[in-house]
Amino acid sequence: MILVKSLFIPEEEYNEFYKHVGHDFQDPLTHVHSHVEGNQSYTSLLYIPQRAPFDLWDREQKHGIKLYVKRVFIMDTTDQLMPTYLRFVRGVIDSSDLPLNISREILQHNRMIDSIRGASVKKVLGMLEGMVKKDAEKYKTFWDQFGCVLKEGIAEDTGNRERIAKLLRYTSTESDGDAQDVSLADYISRMKEGQSKIYYVTADNYAAAKNSPHLEVFKTKGIEVLLMSDRVDEWSMSYFTEFDGKSLQSVAKGALELGELEDEGEKEAFEKAVDECKDLTTRMQESLGERVKEVRLTHRLTNSPSCLVVEEQEMAINMQKIMEAAGQAMPTSKPILEVNPQHPIVLKLKAEADDGRFGDITSVLFDQAMLTEGGQLDDPSAFVTRVNSLLVSAVA
Repeated sequence: MILVKSLFIPEEEYNEFYKHVGHDFQDPLTHVHSHVEGNQSYTSLLYIPQRAPFDLWDREQKHGIKLYVKRVFIMDTTDQLMPTYLRFVRGVIDSSDLPLNISREILQHNRMIDSIRGASVKKVLGMLEGMVKKDAEKYKTFWDQFGCVLKEGIAEDTGNRERIAKLLRYTSTESDGDAQDVSLADYISRMKEGQSKIYYVTADNYAAAKNSPHLEVFKTKGIEVLLMSDRVDEWSMSYFTEFDGKSLQSVAKGALELGELEDEGEKEAFEKAVDECKDLTTRMQESLGERVKEVRLTHRLTNSPSCLVVEEQEMAINMQKIMEAAGQAMPTSKPILEVNPQHPIVLKLKAEADDGRFGDITSVLFDQAMLTEGGQLDDPSAFVTRVNSLLVSAVA
């Protein structure tokens, strides 16, 4: 079938052929059928399924493309023909140039295979780009099923990173719900005058991202922030620093600099607060000891008393937790505790003379911030004891 020109094949036959090679009972979402002649001669018929297979997240599982040479079946699930981040693609490639006795070892070091693979990737990405332009509803179906896998391509395929980035979808602080339907181009089109960065936040889930304290100043100023809650997001964003001339900035990493979006009055007020609270931050850091790298004031908070951030190049706290749970050895890193100088608790703490009570409040602020970040407490029992003690004092 794949040797016949696509003009002469009805859609029903394409669908039936997919069910055979893809071991699926549903019709495919879309397909691309191409004949290549020149330095190499081969035919490819590639499908995107409607639904993700049960083993999609098993990266070691062999997926997808069947290889034929001169219409003779060579091998099944040839992973050399499609990168891991496109492991959902199904189909057949029939080459006229490869030797019939080709082995898996030869496939790994074959220039013709590399060329076929590169061209096939471009075909799949072109198929997705066409879907974006012509059928947004169909692309939404694709994204809901395979979007998390496609995000892996940001880290794995540097040559096609820009094309993949244009296909990515996220939710944002401007979205009505948790549907991932905001492209990076959409975000840039809505950027405020003077805004030079694409802001985002990563979290364990949508609710945690939407309610992150790191968003408070952005909500106050009406600055849109992308909400990323897929497990792959933190990892992929470590490889993705710029899009369309705009740098991507996590709102939970490094010191907050809003540039032209921040007026001089706010800067002066914050600098004054820093000077006035030097003794407070020093005392808090001494109280927390080795639990933190630094305690400092922040202007990113408007409602919350505290939050945790990490340095610009460090892994987010929630991702550190995921990696540790997976048995990965993580380098030792300490978070930075940022406190809101205008919050009533911080103002109360500034005036607190009792060292024991000061230490309890400081520890509770740190532990609350850790929980908000999706981290785990070293001593949950001590946290509960401190909270109960403070509640008793408040009631009394």
